[in-house]
Amino acid sequence: MNQVALITGGTRGIGREIALTLAKQGYDIALNYRTENEELEELKSMIEKEQVECLLVKGDVSHFEECEQFVKQIIEKFGKIDVLVNNAGITKDTLLARMKKEDFEQVLEVNLVGTFNVTKNVISYMMKARKGRIVNISSVVGISGNAGQTNYAASKAGIIGFTKSLAKEVASRNILVNSIAPGFIKTNMTEVLKEEIKQEIAKNIPMQRLGEPKDVAGVVKFLVSEDSSYITGQVIQVDGGMLM
Repeated sequence: MNQVALITGGTRGIGREIALTLAKQGYDIALNYRTENEELEELKSMIEKEQVECLLVKGDVSHFEECEQFVKQIIEKFGKIDVLVNNAGITKDTLLARMKKEDFEQVLEVNLVGTFNVTKNVISYMMKARKGRIVNISSVVGISGNAGQTNYAASKAGIIGFTKSLAKEVASRNILVNSIAPGFIKTNMTEVLKEEIKQEIAKNIPMQRLGEPKDVAGVVKFLVSEDSSYITGQVIQVDGGMLM
């Protein structure tokens, strides 16, 4: 029987690459999404070409009941969840002086509370199985901060604290919980930036380039494998050396 991986926000960018990477490793994939888009069925077909199953589960991670529902769907289909990748996230960037209260709250609800909502609904199944891997996608701005991103940085810093605390709670059950802190990765979020801004960002990265989604997916592949069986509670920066 294949192992089963649930990836939230899994239809684009980093989440999409993680789903494809784990499918190539023989994982059945449960792909969470919030809104319908034309890429969904195409991605499902690409995953299933790897001779694994793919279940699409709709749900807004910021709503606990929706998370409860789609986790039940996955359990009904596969009977287990071996790997959880909390990847769903949004940005609403602006300086704090201009930031609306709802923009602060919404980013925390999706990024941080969403991580709690999904993990809370998955963890009991992992504890019964006495094994599991959880990878939470944070950000380097959760470590360094970034002007114009008080909401996003706060949510991603919260994910790091959540990761370390949960890792201590469940390590004795052979459930490993780690976090990845990507730097500037080429995704929909960074594509909205002007080319000159991206070039300026690259100048401040020792490797002189933005990362690719595969750079993050490769670390996820390692963290959910047996090669990482003595690693938990860690934050791995995937940032080309930006923060040292």
